[in-house]
Formats: sequence, C-alpha cells, structure tokens
Amino acid sequence: MAGGRSCSSVDYDSDMAKKLVIKVTAGADAPERCSQAFTVAAVAVASGVDVSLWLTGESAWFALPGRAAEFELPHAAPLPDLLDSVLAAGRVTLCTQCAARRDITEKDVIEGVRIAGAQVFVQEALGEETQALVY
Repeated sequence: MAGGRSCSSVDYDSDMAKKLVIKVTAGADAPERCSQAFTVAAVAVASGVDVSLWLTGESAWFALPGRAAEFELPHAAPLPDLLDSVLAAGRVTLCTQCAARRDITEKDVIEGVRIAGAQVFVQEALGEETQALVY
C-alpha cells in the first residue's frame, strides 16, 4: 500500500468530511453490498465521525427487531453488532416510502430508528462538511 499505510489505519485531515450519510439500498438480496454499508457506517462511528445510516429498499427490513440476526455473510462482522454500534453513536433512519411499502410503522421498528423521507435525506446529504455514500 502506498506510503506504508495499512487498510485499517485512519488518518484524518482538516479537509475530511465531519459527517457521513450512508444510504443502503441492499439487504439479503445483495449481501456483500449490504454488509459493506453497515461496516463502513460502524467503522466511521468508531472513528468519531457523525454518521447517519439510511435504510432503504430491501435494507428496510433491518429496522425490525430480530431481522439483522437473520442476515448471514461468511467472513463478515455480524450485522446486529454493526447496527447496534451505529444506533449507539449515530443515527439510523428508515425511508418513509420503503416503510409504507412494507407496512412498517413507527411502533414496529427497533428503538432508536426513526422514519423520515427524502426531504430529510437531502437536507442531511447536502449539509456542510458532509460526505454521502450510497450502497
């Protein structure tokens, strides 16, 4: 690796985004993409970054209790652990339309998960010193 840095080292500079908005559109239908999004969110939270993780499409199911535990991907961190770390130090949002299409309501979701729409996503993604990623 260039400069002798390992993939696990994180060097922050003053130009780095202070906030990270991650939209995950994949669930069990694309497990590697799903796991990557949750892993990046958890690593960013652990690194002190302000993280907002958005569950859309098939990842919407992970807003429900027990659903993350059903997810399996060899050689990947357990999804419940990743989700718990983001819930503990970041924000997790379920897309309004994705929730409605799956008949998921506020009373159904894991404590700490909010339901919000595109206006809130756009507001967060366009915030100052914010980087947005979509998986």
